[in-house]
Amino acid sequence: MIDVNQLRKGTTFTENGELYRVLDYKHHKPGRGKATIRVVVRNLRTGAVTNMTFNSGDRVEDIRVETVPVEYLYSDGEFLHFMDLQTFEQPQLRREIFGDDILYLKENMQLELSRYGNEIIDYILPNAVDLEVVEAEMAVAGDTANNPSKKVKTETGLEVQVPLFVNVGDVIRIKTEDNSYVTRV
Repeated sequence: MIDVNQLRKGTTFTENGELYRVLDYKHHKPGRGKATIRVVVRNLRTGAVTNMTFNSGDRVEDIRVETVPVEYLYSDGEFLHFMDLQTFEQPQLRREIFGDDILYLKENMQLELSRYGNEIIDYILPNAVDLEVVEAEMAVAGDTANNPSKKVKTETGLEVQVPLFVNVGDVIRIKTEDNSYVTRV
């Protein structure tokens, strides 16, 4: 059990039998009375994001989440299949768990899955991924005012704004945090 004052971004805990990860934390101290702790949390089983409010001094059950290195194998339409790099087991997760982040996945890519007991509850993408450009808008000669960019489509279907010199067939590095172009590889 931990005090709610110790909740910070990234902390995982259980409340009423549900698993939560803290996305945002705010401590509010009014002029009189006890302080309140407001947290934005994501339910790790359903993916729902909600707000929770606790009084100072309340306690929640802290949990330890184990991260497991895996390799993405393939998608069968409904499930994504992975291989545990330590035990060679092949866990599978529903496509809906990844949402739009599925566009960062390509075969043989390594990432981490978070496990609580025997249940896989979350995933951790690498900071950046390298993807090949399959479609690109034409760059207009002389269009160099105001940091020009164009939209390209990668092999996974991800669309990214890139500089004008990027062409079809180039491999580009993209930050998974904010979907921004980093460099040509």
